[in-house]
Order: sequence, then structure tokens, then C-alpha cells
Amino acid sequence: MGNCFLCFKVPPSPTTNQSPILEHKDETMELRTLFPQHTRQNNITTESHVNGNKKSSITTMSTFNGVGSDNCGTIPMVHGNLRLSRGFYSRIPPLGRSTTNPGVNFTNDSKNLKERFEIKLNALFDHYKEPNEDLILADGIERICQDLQLSPDDFKILVFAWKLNAEQMCQFTRQEWINGLKSMKVDSIRSIQLMLPEIVQELSTNGELFKDLYRFTFRFGLDVSAGQRILPAEMAIILWKLVFTVREPPLLQRWLKFLECHHVRGIPRDTWNMFLNFAESIGDDLGAYDDAEAWPSLFDDFVEYENDQMNQNITKDEFMKAADD
Repeated sequence: MGNCFLCFKVPPSPTTNQSPILEHKDETMELRTLFPQHTRQNNITTESHVNGNKKSSITTMSTFNGVGSDNCGTIPMVHGNLRLSRGFYSRIPPLGRSTTNPGVNFTNDSKNLKERFEIKLNALFDHYKEPNEDLILADGIERICQDLQLSPDDFKILVFAWKLNAEQMCQFTRQEWINGLKSMKVDSIRSIQLMLPEIVQELSTNGELFKDLYRFTFRFGLDVSAGQRILPAEMAIILWKLVFTVREPPLLQRWLKFLECHHVRGIPRDTWNMFLNFAESIGDDLGAYDDAEAWPSLFDDFVEYENDQMNQNITKDEFMKAADD
């Protein structure tokens, strides 16, 4: 059919004896019937011929707005009578329009963004990993700490390892790195620097989140390669001090002193996990402790030790008071 209305052009019909004005009126009415919302009034002019007769002509055709506007835009000037085939008066679909679903582009864009994001994360991992191993080990972690301007024993480094869900200390795998940075929504050292304080702030106010970090810390301290299942007391003391950088319980320092004085060899997982409940439920003076509850025996020893210390202090105070009298 072509891309415009030229295919509908019809040669002028033979001259009749009917009035030109009436003939044009009939044509106009027909067009209005076919395109009631889009036709405009035609301009009629007359022109004189040498024989004195006047002949009506259509000098201008208005635009059929919206009908085939994607193809031609306007109807060309036609002299004489215009006849449109009734078979084509229905709305003609525009040509050349894209039928592509715009959502496909969004999907492709999201896929491209994800790919670029993972490329950055892998490149960052490659910057710190060992030359001959696909792991970030002690040297790489030390360089990460330097770039983050943090000490290796900083609480934020423990938080960072927790967000990576690292299986063991002084080692990050590629998968841990990629998944962890994705969960943090970071892709550079600078963005990690900005994100860590926000996570620390959340840990200080969110008990459930801190509990997850606390339990991770025990597993993180174990030497997996040696098959450790009990945390050495020296390591446990270091990690207790570190993890309680926020939300420190009042009795923590007395608990750590007790462990050091009694030369406890190791801390099982249950003892580590239950200490958080113990510290939260027992008051600073240990008055709420009930030895009938199923606490680890190490807690019983600690409370007994603390009560002895308290009694000794009371006895000493009484002795000093009696001496003053």
C-alpha cells in the first residue's frame, strides 16, 4: 500500500451539470462521515476560464490528524473530486514503530550493571590475593588493613570478616569476598571505609544482630586446619575483649580476670554462646544467679569465686572498722 495516501488518489470525474457547490458539499459530508473527528473545513476557490465558465476546485486539503500521521503527515493537494475507498476508512496502523518491549532493555541494563559490579569485586580481590593462590592470606589482609587505615586487631576488621562470613582467621576466599561485598553493597576500599561505621552503629543498638556477630566470633577464632573444636583460653580472652567493643556487659572484666587467675585451658562453644545470656541476665552484683539452672560449671566456679572475693572484702572492711574503733 505504500507509506502515504497517494495510493488513494482518484482522477477527476467527468464534468456534470450539478452545481459545483453541491458536489463539493456532498464530498465534504462523505469525508466527515468517514473521519468525523479529524476533518476540517476545506477552502473552496473558483477560477475563471477563457470561455467564461466557472469551475469549482479543491485547492487545499487539511491534515487528517492522527490518521496515518506516522506515514505522511498530510494529504497532498488534489484537484477535482476526491473519493476514498470505504474499505480503507478504518484506522490504519502506523508503520515503522518499534514493538520492542522496553522492559527488555531494563533487564539487559541490570544484567550489565551486575556484571560490571562483579568485575570490580574480582579485580579488588585480585589486588590483594596471593600470587600463586586464589586466596587472600595474612599479607593481603595486612594490606587491606593499611588501606582501610585500621589496625588488624580493630573491632571493624572483625566486623568486616563477619560480613564476609569468613570460615577462618587470616584467610578470605574469593567467594567469601564476592558475596560479602555484595551484601554490604560496596565495591571499593573507600566504600568499605564508609560502610563499616554504619554497621558498627547498628550492632550497638540491635541485639539480635550483635548476637549473630558474637556467635560468629567463636567459629572465626578456631584453627580449622588443626581441627580445633575448643577455643584456647588465651584466644577466647582476646576475642571477648574485641567483640565486646560494643555492648560490653558490666561483669566482663571480672570474668576475664577469673579466667586468667584460674588458668582455664579452653572454652567450648556452649560456654561461649551461653556467656552472652549469662552476662545479660545476671546483674552486676550476681544477685540474680541461680545455681539450680543449667549453667556451665565454669559459671558456677566464677560466681563462687566472686562471692568469696566479696566476703573477703566485707570481712576486711569490718576488721578495719573494728581497728579504728
